[in-house]
Amino acid sequence: MLTDHFRPQSFNGIDDIVIVGGGLAGLFCALKLAPRPVTILAAAPIGHGASSAWAQGGIAAAMSTGDTFEKHVADTVAAGAGIVDEKMTRMMVAEGPARIHDLLEFGVPFDRDLEGKLVLSREAAHSERRIVRVKGDMAGQAIMEALIAAVRKTPSIRVLEGYVVEELVREGRFIAGVVARPDAGQSKTRVLFPARAVVLCSGGVGHLYAVTTNPWEACGQGVGMAARAGAIIADPEFVQFHPTAINIGRDPAPLATEALRGDGAILVNSKDHRFMLDIHPDGELAPRDVVSRGVFAEVQAGRGAFLDCTKAVGKHFPELFPTVYASCISAGIDPVTQPIPVAPAVHYHMGGVLTDGEGRTSIDGLWAAGEVTSTGVHGANRLASNSLLEAVVFAARIAENIKGSLPAPKLTPWGDDAGENDDPVTVEDSPPFKRLRGLMSECVGVVRTRESLTRAIREIAELERANIRLRFANIITTAKLIAIAALRRTESRGGHFRADCPEVRPEWRRRTYLTLAEAERLAAEVAETEPA
Repeated sequence: MLTDHFRPQSFNGIDDIVIVGGGLAGLFCALKLAPRPVTILAAAPIGHGASSAWAQGGIAAAMSTGDTFEKHVADTVAAGAGIVDEKMTRMMVAEGPARIHDLLEFGVPFDRDLEGKLVLSREAAHSERRIVRVKGDMAGQAIMEALIAAVRKTPSIRVLEGYVVEELVREGRFIAGVVARPDAGQSKTRVLFPARAVVLCSGGVGHLYAVTTNPWEACGQGVGMAARAGAIIADPEFVQFHPTAINIGRDPAPLATEALRGDGAILVNSKDHRFMLDIHPDGELAPRDVVSRGVFAEVQAGRGAFLDCTKAVGKHFPELFPTVYASCISAGIDPVTQPIPVAPAVHYHMGGVLTDGEGRTSIDGLWAAGEVTSTGVHGANRLASNSLLEAVVFAARIAENIKGSLPAPKLTPWGDDAGENDDPVTVEDSPPFKRLRGLMSECVGVVRTRESLTRAIREIAELERANIRLRFANIITTAKLIAIAALRRTESRGGHFRADCPEVRPEWRRRTYLTLAEAERLAAEVAETEPA
């Protein structure tokens, strides 16, 4: 239920479009809306709290000789384990090259060969070389730097950094604005931003788990806020684990990009056995969920898992993969001569707020783009480097849709009521949040069972009853949606693996749609049953 007990402080302004989130989707949408006035609300300085900036692989686009849109669609459908929305995927793939050219115009320095042509690499489950990269593993950082520079010099875009959005304001069937807390969430004062259009680009859910490659801002708040406002959530059970997070005890865990395996690096255990060849014919280039479970099994068995790049990359490591190299060296590992210890970590959420081809959610006035959404293009298991592609394609489509549906900017005065509450964001994870993260990793992680999921749902209910703070309510709502959907899907498919239901079941070859009201009803049923 949306709260109205704190009358927010006013904020003078004229924009009628508010974008929540300063990652790739949010910045790209704002640039595509120019010269339409828009305000971006970012919890951290733009580029610093976004998973986009940490993306190492690049953007997938069918642009090479011999590649086709049909091949890219086919690879996406195959990776998505039977539930990819093909219509949405065709649209995304077809618009990919145009969005790459947009990024080039914004100044992104994609790798080129001596003739000036884009250098394209290959990643797992792609049949062709179609990954556009920057200096091997610096695509996300370079893209964000270029877009930030473009945003800073675009006069129609106002960026307010350090505003943690906590609530979507709903009036009847419309979203009419957002409520945010300034000073990186530390302020007691809350600020109301009325808007005719709200674009939710708040990122993923990685920080719901104890081991993740995502920044702390990616804690599922956007999905929770939208669900609490009544939005339909799609496919929340599908959480993608990256199989090769560098296992050196850091939070977030640094990532060893999939491009290393694309360039020939192999996975071995402590006995130097190349275990992925026992599991899948594609070995290290099998779909991510398969590789993640393979790595997870070795770690659980005490044999450990290591990414050996010494032969495939060797002395060229520092220049080809500088980000990974720096992470390894800082931990005392020389990847030129030593295997890199790895473990699966939450990397991407295929589920999220349901949107259509124009980025519209199930609530009027609310659009969404990026990882907070579920467009259907990833199915049960995202194809590598399709996430940045999805972000820019749908961000551009949202901009066009808003221009068409709200053709004239409206001067909207901000409200003039003021108030405070004592619910600031804590810099460190609170004890309840730490408990939630451990619970999600243990019970709703790489391998799940009915027993583990019912335990998670019961403990989530306990945490909810004991902690009524709004931000935590948004976060734990998302955790509940993931656990409920995972319990309901009694099969294994893509990023969702049930040890007690290990087979794919044809009746489950469909997407999942869930509202918070439905999740609450199912959680109540679980609470009423006797513990196993």
